[in-house]
Amino acid sequence: MSASADDIEWRVSEEPVPYEAALDLMQRRAAAVREGTERELVWLLEHPPLFTAGTSADAAELFNPQGFPVYEAGRGGRYTYHGPGQRVGYTVLDLEKRGKDIRCFVHALEQWMIDALADVGVSAHRAPGRIGIWVGDGADEAKIGALGVRVKRWVTLHGFAINVSPDLSHFGGIVPCGISEYGVTSLAALGKQIGFERVDCALKRTFLQFLNGLEAACKVS
Repeated sequence: MSASADDIEWRVSEEPVPYEAALDLMQRRAAAVREGTERELVWLLEHPPLFTAGTSADAAELFNPQGFPVYEAGRGGRYTYHGPGQRVGYTVLDLEKRGKDIRCFVHALEQWMIDALADVGVSAHRAPGRIGIWVGDGADEAKIGALGVRVKRWVTLHGFAINVSPDLSHFGGIVPCGISEYGVTSLAALGKQIGFERVDCALKRTFLQFLNGLEAACKVS
């Protein structure tokens, strides 16, 4: 099949969304997508300060001196921070018609983040053996984006997060994604004083490229 961004709902929440409400909506929407009663969804939002625990989370990597809420996410990965100034993108997409290849989907999601960051003037990359999206090199290398997904009946849940202008000290409450050797950065820390609207435009401009790349890589016919 050919990719059609027009068939996918694109939703942007202007106010921070409580995590439990977002998780409930995602789960219900994924079930509806599987049943064919709702369209697929890309949801861009922001959360209040909180930590999520993936299925590989290690309690020794949670410090949480500020007492932020901690939620079991049900996605893969370890501990992740979400909070103001971070653009979260949740994807509820049907992989049954896009190759049924989870590894391929994750790779395409990473590339979408890299392409969107390039659109706002930031060169980002994958790092072998490390999850997430990174900028810089050597001693200056730091993580600017995280991702974690769950696939249920071949429908995706969760997605990615790009650090636009969060309080980076909040990441000190965890070992982000289990990686302690490298720091965390943001667009603001890199001197890019841009808001969510600009980031959202970059994500939307590169979205069809993401869909086409996913289908091509998974050899969807």
